[in-house]
Amino acid sequence: MADKKTYQLSFIILIAILIGCFFMNISLGSVSIPLKAVFNSLIGNPIEHETWQHIIRNYRLPKALTAIIVGSGLGISGLLMQTLFRNPLAGPFVLGISSGAGLGVALVILGSGIFGGVFAAIFASKWGVVIAASSGSFLVLLAVLMVSIKVRGTMAILIIGLMFASITSAIVSVLSYFGSAEQLQQYVFWGFGSLGDLSWDDLLILFIIYSIGIILAVASIKSLNTLLLGENYAKSLGLNIKRSRLLIIFATSLLAGTITAFTGPIAFIGLAIPHITRQVFNTSNHKTLLPAVFLFGAIVMLICDSIAQLPNSDFTLPINAITALIGAPVVIWLLVRKRKMVF
Repeated sequence: MADKKTYQLSFIILIAILIGCFFMNISLGSVSIPLKAVFNSLIGNPIEHETWQHIIRNYRLPKALTAIIVGSGLGISGLLMQTLFRNPLAGPFVLGISSGAGLGVALVILGSGIFGGVFAAIFASKWGVVIAASSGSFLVLLAVLMVSIKVRGTMAILIIGLMFASITSAIVSVLSYFGSAEQLQQYVFWGFGSLGDLSWDDLLILFIIYSIGIILAVASIKSLNTLLLGENYAKSLGLNIKRSRLLIIFATSLLAGTITAFTGPIAFIGLAIPHITRQVFNTSNHKTLLPAVFLFGAIVMLICDSIAQLPNSDFTLPINAITALIGAPVVIWLLVRKRKMVF
């Protein structure tokens, strides 16, 4: 009971921090907007500058909501993968999802150097990159799902996912060799990741697919807790291993693949957040871990985005670089501090 009360207090504190980070994220940027004005704008009250209203509602609010979706989605994807593979270094992109998205985008941006103007014409459309990244992620997911049906061992799926990633990376390298300097620059900029390019319509589509992924993740909680006991013991308890594995992989792919398609590859959030969460919530019960990872992921992503904005400056750093600079040292510190991870 004491632990339950402690967790409830921790959740209340995390929710308060999330709300604080949300308002702070909207307030900070090249134009500093007072928190009072941000609050008044969000509840529909008039504020002193009309330009502030435009900045908040059309740029910063969608970006802050995107940060919450990206951080929570990638964090939960990482938790699912680490539990499924029983590997603390597994992340949402171990199945080659990110590499598949990268290959799709490379075909659109760099492919015109080999295939002519067809891919350049596709890239000219607003949804070109999103469709290409989604298609690449889906094709890799389809291949992994087909393999997972035939392969028994979970570790074999992990290795196959890494091999798919190697193959797609090799194809991207070939495309890069034939691409022009301008095309290479476009592809590199996509690889930086961005939270600020989504309109309200884009955000709605991302949220719908993200919600489906979250529902599937919640539906997998019982399976995840059972898999912690080992696959053989889980089978003895009546768990359908193949069906549970497919559901977990599909949920991860929906979350990580869609987020990558809309925002580009975001590093280390999926890997680091589950570890950070386990340090605060010393439990392996996914009924506690899943919502905790959701909150931690959203908070960390909002903080990273606030740092990337370089408050009171016109410059914005690549979000992918900030998450890596924060995430990598955190993972190293946690592994050194606590050798035995809780699973």
